[in-house]
Amino acid sequence: MATLADIDTDGLTRVVTFPGPVHPAATLAPHRRGPADPTYQVGADGAIWRTSLLPTGPVTARLERTDAAAVRAHAWGAGAAEFLAALPAYLGADDDWSDFHPTHPTVARAARQAAHLRLGRTDRVLEALIPAVIEQRVPGVDAFRAWRTLVGKYGTVAPGPAPARMRVFPAAEVWARIPSWEFHRANVDPGRARTVVACARRADSLERLASRPAAAARAAMTSLPGVGVWTAAEVAQRAFGDADALSVGDYHICKMIGWTLLGHPVDDDGMVELLEPMRPHRHRVVRLLQVSGLAYEPRRGARLPVQNVREL
Repeated sequence: MATLADIDTDGLTRVVTFPGPVHPAATLAPHRRGPADPTYQVGADGAIWRTSLLPTGPVTARLERTDAAAVRAHAWGAGAAEFLAALPAYLGADDDWSDFHPTHPTVARAARQAAHLRLGRTDRVLEALIPAVIEQRVPGVDAFRAWRTLVGKYGTVAPGPAPARMRVFPAAEVWARIPSWEFHRANVDPGRARTVVACARRADSLERLASRPAAAARAAMTSLPGVGVWTAAEVAQRAFGDADALSVGDYHICKMIGWTLLGHPVDDDGMVELLEPMRPHRHRVVRLLQVSGLAYEPRRGARLPVQNVREL
């Protein structure tokens, strides 16, 4: 992978300095949909390459930590200036957890070990919503493959010197016109395909949710057919930086929380009860456990089978 000095620099640059440690890889990791995500790649030098479709146009950004408390971003494309203007929020500069005082010893330890974790926000609702819908009720490897297939075919080529095969998230009108057989070829069942198309058709109203309080925005999303509590939480975590958006209904998270904090698995109701005293930071607790390396869930049994809807 070429370094910034080796590539075309006809773009825009911004350096964001934080009052304490920052770790962009930890903050941005939830945006990566598998190791071959066409919208998110990590270079051999550790730099993060990210694409996005903003109101002003597509953007490719390269982000690298220049020291313990600073991140430099270089951006190309029509959306470059808009992306860099929102960069502090994207990297979690607005994330305030000064009122978070965990009493559970494992959570407190995680907070100390992952003090660099910041929850960022993109304000891009559809970019978080569509991949979340694709990930509903299926193993991650299958969802990542479907995401890669659809964005690879319908996304536009990333501007600037992006790594090969990087693409920009397709526009809402493109998602709305994807024929049913293309979803079928990507192994996305008709129910999820209908939800993707319906969300794309309501993109304008969905994007306006970024200006509403996160809890209200989550509630509004669940009024859409095919969008439940889990999907709304996954969107709120990424688009709004919602520290309390707990992914109720996730196959793994409730078990991980139970094993890590109690030494045995719990179901969703048990997780909600266990994390209730940690409002409004329940999602933060999950991320702190993951980033600190303290999250624990023993492997038991076979992985979920991949459903091949192309054979149905």
